[in-house]
Amino acid sequence: MKDNAKRGLSWAWFHKLGSPKWFYSISGRLLPWLSIAAVLLIGIGVVWGLAFAPPDYQQGNSFRIIYIHVPAAMLAQSCYVMLAVCGVVGLVWKMKLADVALQSAAPIGAWMTALALISGAIWGKPTWGSWWVWDARLTSMLILLFLYLGLIVLSNAISNRDSAAKACAVLAIVGVINIPIIKYSVEWWSTLHQGVTFSLTEKPAMPAEMWLPLLFTVLGFYCFFGTIVLLRMRLEVLKREARASWVKAEVLKSLGQPPVKGDAQ
Repeated sequence: MKDNAKRGLSWAWFHKLGSPKWFYSISGRLLPWLSIAAVLLIGIGVVWGLAFAPPDYQQGNSFRIIYIHVPAAMLAQSCYVMLAVCGVVGLVWKMKLADVALQSAAPIGAWMTALALISGAIWGKPTWGSWWVWDARLTSMLILLFLYLGLIVLSNAISNRDSAAKACAVLAIVGVINIPIIKYSVEWWSTLHQGVTFSLTEKPAMPAEMWLPLLFTVLGFYCFFGTIVLLRMRLEVLKREARASWVKAEVLKSLGQPPVKGDAQ
């Protein structure tokens, strides 16, 4: 009986995640903390890494691009995994909030992928003597950018919201096969790209004064991502739920006006 009760509570909490009203409320509480953490972590990590970390014994000061390149590359891949999870949740449990998250996060993932590619090219010029090579890691990251752009274009090309959500969910799920290819491309193929520079699950190979600021920037990028995604999702929820009484109450509240009687529910 207790196990059944626990399962019931777990499922109730899971389905509560799909409530736009509950999401809008809880995200409003999280936003200040995430935004403050993003500013502090990125600020500390970037200043520490660019100004105070020692130069690399092989690459000199050119290695400092990792404080932008590595967080962007990690976030680009993590974001796409999130899109695939949202796709599964949207298709299986029909949660519309999953589509909101997918549509809100896709442009951010595209920008992070582009930043990773651009910063990688800047890093590659002094390291490899070339801005771009058709390396397996670089090529698979370029494919990731095309997948993000495909999701954005597909979402805008289909006028029916439900049909667009299903199509984007399928593309996100199918495209996630590219993530392990990106991760293991250096091991599977002979490439110019170096191995893992930093991982949250393995002990870093670099000294602490070099990897600690990188840790700050990685965590800061994820907090920044969370902040922007929540802001975009809140706006999208307000658009989709514009006729709901709780949205009208929120709008009146933001304008400093008392809610209309009977509209607060």
